[in-house]
Amino acid sequence: MDKLKKVLSGQDSEDRGGLAEVAETSSLSWSTRVKGFAVCFGAGILCSLLGTLLLWVPRKGLYLFAVFYTFGNIASIGSTVFLMGPMKQLKKMFEPTRLIATIMVLLCFALTLCSAFWWHNKGLALIFCILQSLALTWYSLSFIPFARDAVKKCFSACLA
Repeated sequence: MDKLKKVLSGQDSEDRGGLAEVAETSSLSWSTRVKGFAVCFGAGILCSLLGTLLLWVPRKGLYLFAVFYTFGNIASIGSTVFLMGPMKQLKKMFEPTRLIATIMVLLCFALTLCSAFWWHNKGLALIFCILQSLALTWYSLSFIPFARDAVKKCFSACLA
Protein backbone atom coordinates (compact mmCIF):
# COMPACT_ATOMS: atom_id res chain seq x y z
CA MET A 1 0.00 0.00 0.00
CA ASP A 2 2.86 2.40 0.84
CA LYS A 3 4.42 1.64 -2.52
CA LEU A 4 1.16 2.54 -4.25
CA LYS A 5 0.97 5.83 -2.33
CA LYS A 6 4.50 6.74 -3.38
CA VAL A 7 3.78 5.95 -7.02
CA LEU A 8 0.52 7.90 -7.04
CA SER A 9 2.06 10.91 -5.32
CA GLY A 10 4.94 10.98 -7.81
CA GLN A 11 7.64 10.23 -5.25
CA ASP A 12 8.53 6.87 -6.77
CA SER A 13 8.14 7.52 -10.48
CA GLU A 14 11.07 5.37 -11.63
CA ASP A 15 11.47 1.65 -11.20
CA ARG A 16 14.28 1.02 -8.76
CA GLY A 17 16.79 -1.62 -9.69
CA GLY A 18 17.85 -4.52 -7.55
CA LEU A 19 21.20 -2.88 -6.75
CA ALA A 20 19.50 0.13 -5.16
CA GLU A 21 17.34 -2.13 -3.03
CA VAL A 22 20.38 -4.11 -1.87
CA ALA A 23 22.20 -0.88 -1.00
CA GLU A 24 19.27 0.30 1.11
CA THR A 25 18.83 -2.99 2.96
CA SER A 26 22.52 -3.32 3.81
CA SER A 27 22.95 0.18 5.20
CA LEU A 28 25.39 0.70 8.04
CA SER A 29 24.81 2.68 11.19
CA TRP A 30 26.29 6.17 11.34
CA SER A 31 28.95 5.18 13.89
CA THR A 32 30.02 2.23 11.71
CA ARG A 33 30.21 4.53 8.68
CA VAL A 34 32.39 7.02 10.56
CA LYS A 35 34.67 4.23 11.80
CA GLY A 36 34.95 2.80 8.28
CA PHE A 37 35.74 6.23 6.91
CA ALA A 38 38.40 6.83 9.57
CA VAL A 39 40.07 3.45 9.04
CA CYS A 40 40.05 3.72 5.25
CA PHE A 41 41.22 7.34 5.24
CA GLY A 42 43.92 6.53 7.81
CA ALA A 43 45.10 3.60 5.69
CA GLY A 44 45.24 5.93 2.70
CA ILE A 45 47.36 8.47 4.54
CA LEU A 46 49.59 5.70 5.89
CA CYS A 47 50.12 4.26 2.39
CA SER A 48 50.95 7.70 0.99
CA LEU A 49 53.42 8.41 3.80
CA LEU A 50 54.97 4.96 3.45
CA GLY A 51 55.33 5.56 -0.28
CA THR A 52 57.07 8.85 0.41
CA LEU A 53 59.50 7.12 2.79
CA LEU A 54 60.12 4.33 0.28
CA LEU A 55 61.05 6.91 -2.34
CA TRP A 56 64.59 6.89 -0.96
CA VAL A 57 65.08 3.12 -1.30
CA PRO A 58 67.76 2.47 -3.91
CA ARG A 59 66.76 1.11 -7.36
CA LYS A 60 63.08 0.32 -6.64
CA GLY A 61 62.19 3.35 -4.54
CA LEU A 62 60.39 5.32 -7.20
CA TYR A 63 58.26 2.34 -8.19
CA LEU A 64 57.33 1.68 -4.57
CA PHE A 65 56.53 5.35 -4.12
CA ALA A 66 54.26 5.39 -7.17
CA VAL A 67 52.40 2.26 -6.10
CA PHE A 68 51.93 3.14 -2.43
CA TYR A 69 51.10 6.77 -3.18
CA THR A 70 48.47 5.73 -5.73
CA PHE A 71 46.92 3.10 -3.47
CA GLY A 72 46.88 5.66 -0.65
CA ASN A 73 44.98 8.13 -2.80
CA ILE A 74 42.56 5.44 -3.95
CA ALA A 75 41.90 4.47 -0.32
CA SER A 76 41.39 8.12 0.62
CA ILE A 77 38.81 8.63 -2.12
CA GLY A 78 37.25 5.27 -1.28
CA SER A 79 36.86 6.29 2.34
CA THR A 80 34.10 8.71 1.42
CA VAL A 81 32.04 5.75 0.21
CA PHE A 82 31.45 4.96 3.88
CA LEU A 83 29.97 8.39 4.50
CA MET A 84 27.85 8.74 1.35
CA GLY A 85 27.28 5.19 0.21
CA PRO A 86 28.60 3.73 -3.04
CA MET A 87 25.81 4.83 -5.37
CA LYS A 88 25.69 8.42 -4.13
CA GLN A 89 29.49 8.59 -4.32
CA LEU A 90 29.48 7.43 -7.94
CA LYS A 91 26.70 9.86 -8.83
CA LYS A 92 28.61 12.75 -7.26
CA MET A 93 31.87 11.73 -8.91
CA PHE A 94 30.34 11.75 -12.37
CA GLU A 95 28.24 14.93 -12.07
CA PRO A 96 28.91 17.34 -14.93
CA THR A 97 30.72 19.81 -12.65
CA ARG A 98 33.41 17.30 -11.71
CA LEU A 99 33.34 14.81 -14.59
CA ILE A 100 36.59 16.00 -16.16
CA ALA A 101 38.34 16.11 -12.79
CA THR A 102 37.16 12.56 -12.00
CA ILE A 103 38.35 11.26 -15.35
CA MET A 104 41.72 12.95 -14.88
CA VAL A 105 42.15 11.49 -11.39
CA LEU A 106 41.26 7.97 -12.54
CA LEU A 107 43.44 8.32 -15.63
CA CYS A 108 46.40 9.49 -13.53
CA PHE A 109 45.90 6.56 -11.16
CA ALA A 110 45.97 4.12 -14.07
CA LEU A 111 48.91 5.77 -15.82
CA THR A 112 50.95 5.91 -12.62
CA LEU A 113 50.47 2.20 -12.03
CA CYS A 114 51.13 1.38 -15.71
CA SER A 115 54.37 3.37 -15.69
CA ALA A 116 55.50 1.55 -12.54
CA PHE A 117 54.43 -2.01 -13.39
CA TRP A 118 54.45 -2.37 -17.17
CA TRP A 119 56.54 0.41 -18.67
CA HIS A 120 59.15 0.46 -15.84
CA ASN A 121 59.76 4.15 -16.44
CA LYS A 122 60.68 6.06 -13.29
CA GLY A 123 60.37 9.48 -14.88
CA LEU A 124 56.83 8.84 -16.12
CA ALA A 125 55.86 7.41 -12.75
CA LEU A 126 57.03 10.58 -11.02
CA ILE A 127 55.31 12.84 -13.57
CA PHE A 128 52.04 10.93 -13.19
CA CYS A 129 52.28 11.11 -9.39
CA ILE A 130 52.60 14.88 -9.64
CA LEU A 131 49.68 15.05 -12.09
CA GLN A 132 47.75 12.74 -9.78
CA SER A 133 48.22 15.16 -6.90
CA LEU A 134 47.13 18.12 -8.99
CA ALA A 135 44.10 16.29 -10.40
CA LEU A 136 43.09 15.06 -6.95
CA THR A 137 43.38 18.59 -5.55
CA TRP A 138 41.20 19.96 -8.36
CA TYR A 139 38.70 17.13 -7.80
CA SER A 140 38.58 17.83 -4.06
CA LEU A 141 38.05 21.56 -4.66
CA SER A 142 34.92 20.72 -6.65
CA PHE A 143 33.18 19.77 -3.39
CA ILE A 144 33.76 23.22 -1.87
CA PRO A 145 31.42 25.89 -3.25
CA PHE A 146 33.24 28.51 -5.35
CA ALA A 147 36.67 27.08 -4.43
CA ARG A 148 37.68 26.42 -8.04
CA ASP A 149 36.68 29.95 -9.05
CA ALA A 150 38.77 31.36 -6.20
CA VAL A 151 41.80 29.29 -7.27
CA LYS A 152 41.38 30.37 -10.90
CA LYS A 153 41.19 34.04 -9.87
CA CYS A 154 44.22 33.66 -7.62
CA PHE A 155 46.31 32.13 -10.38
CA SER A 156 45.16 34.67 -12.95
CA ALA A 157 46.02 37.49 -10.53
CA CYS A 158 49.47 35.97 -9.92
CA LEU A 159 50.16 35.58 -13.65
CA ALA A 160 48.93 39.04 -14.59
